[in-house]
Amino acid sequence: MSNDSPTAVSPNNCYEANKPLVLVIMDGVGIAAHDHGNTLKHAEIPHLKKLMANCPYRTLKAHGRAVGLPSDKDMGNSEVGHNALGSGQIYAQGASLVNQAIETGRIFESEVWQEAVCWAKRPGQTLHFIGLLSDGNVHSHIDQLKALIAQAQKVGVSRVAVHALLDGRDVESQSAERYIQDLEAYLAELNQKDNFYSYIASGGGRMTITMDRYEADWNMVARGWQTHVVAQGEAFPSALAAVEHFRKESPDISDQDLPAFVIADREGKLQPMLDGDAVILFNFRGDRALEISRAFDSGDEFQGFKRDYRPEVYYAGILEYDGDLHIPRHYLVDPPDIQHTLTEELLKHGKSLYAVSETQKFGHVTYFWNGNRQEKFSEENETWEEIASDRVDFAQKPWMKAYEITEALIKAMASRQYDFLRANFANGDMVGHTGNYQAATIALETVDLCLGRLIDACDAFDYSLLVVADHGNCDEMLTGDRNDPKSKPKTSHSLASVPFILYGREGVSMSTEPDMGLANVAAGVAELLGVRPRAEWEASPFKFS
Repeated sequence: MSNDSPTAVSPNNCYEANKPLVLVIMDGVGIAAHDHGNTLKHAEIPHLKKLMANCPYRTLKAHGRAVGLPSDKDMGNSEVGHNALGSGQIYAQGASLVNQAIETGRIFESEVWQEAVCWAKRPGQTLHFIGLLSDGNVHSHIDQLKALIAQAQKVGVSRVAVHALLDGRDVESQSAERYIQDLEAYLAELNQKDNFYSYIASGGGRMTITMDRYEADWNMVARGWQTHVVAQGEAFPSALAAVEHFRKESPDISDQDLPAFVIADREGKLQPMLDGDAVILFNFRGDRALEISRAFDSGDEFQGFKRDYRPEVYYAGILEYDGDLHIPRHYLVDPPDIQHTLTEELLKHGKSLYAVSETQKFGHVTYFWNGNRQEKFSEENETWEEIASDRVDFAQKPWMKAYEITEALIKAMASRQYDFLRANFANGDMVGHTGNYQAATIALETVDLCLGRLIDACDAFDYSLLVVADHGNCDEMLTGDRNDPKSKPKTSHSLASVPFILYGREGVSMSTEPDMGLANVAAGVAELLGVRPRAEWEASPFKFS
């Protein structure tokens, strides 16, 4: 059967849709065997435990090659996880795309790279690189930055400035010094060549400047603009000196929360970006790249914040971060062209769909779920509901908007307007990123309480329920093990597999195939709704009696 065919033969032969279906994504909730720092081992989660004990249940891979990342050492994330869930396919993602483009040299053959270099090679101009300085491989990788700088030197760019966002979230909480020293040693080696100079020009914690998402806090981006573009802020002789200073002031501060700083060049000048410079954002993940890209790309219509100083620069992202709105205008590597999504297939068969989450994960159950598309496939048969997130430290309010999401979901169920409803509870991930174990435990317990209400609603309205997660996080809140005296809070995702549970559907069991991952879910959802999975999709995780 051709790939253009809307349906394909499946080994399961039961396609009688006798119930509508709810899919709950517990963001950042992995299943891990260890006890140390694992909130699932210690939280009061009776509903989740009962589901796992009494319903068809298995775990799915949510990291590495199972979601299109380069190796199984790479942690999954919400973006690639929701791409896989929503498309039923495994696409080369983020880091893999960029790695392939660098290894083949394709990135340096692109028209955008050539144009950026052309701007930067003119006398007095600088090539600026903005991005997350770590090897977390979720938003960026330091090795990719090095490759870009080395090629810039090779083709005759004479001046490079790095604007380093410090991580502490996808890597150890206090590891910025390691990455700064690594990069500075690399730059020092490149600087031995005549007519080339590179340095770290500015920086700050990723949750302090620049990397806001979903327009939750434009002030973060405004602070980043003042730091990177205007070169205004607290000045230090080096990035390492800045981090050491802030550590003395707040010894327990995570890298992600470090204040902004600026660095003078070798002539002792704090150098702002100038007309004619070129700027490349080397983050490959889209959500936290969109706002700073809009700030560079937008004209007078920009409303995010006031740009008193706005140089005329050539701006490019390493990827296109929004394929529908074409943000940014220029990008170095083409994104994966995700086709044949679950949403499209269900709509072809007349299904009505509903998606809900709070702001922090709203884009994941809409944009990323639908194959990186900003707009709906159908205004008539797709309903999206966003619950505004609170602008507070999530450790202070770990329940976030779970109650409101649950209320909205139950109201949508009661309306009987929808065949397939999906919701994301952000708690396990967003609170997990704070490194606060107590708060993460409360976050998980909150999600469990909501699961209990949804189970009751499924019984009352005769729905089936699927429960899954997109990656691990709150399952690994501490480094090391119980006997490690240096164990400390862990803020990054984990390599854990994730739970996958079916409730309220008779005659269905889980496949025992060992290597199934998030991309297998779409075929199962389609089958439960009476739709044959597409040939392009990964196999269904279900067996029908």
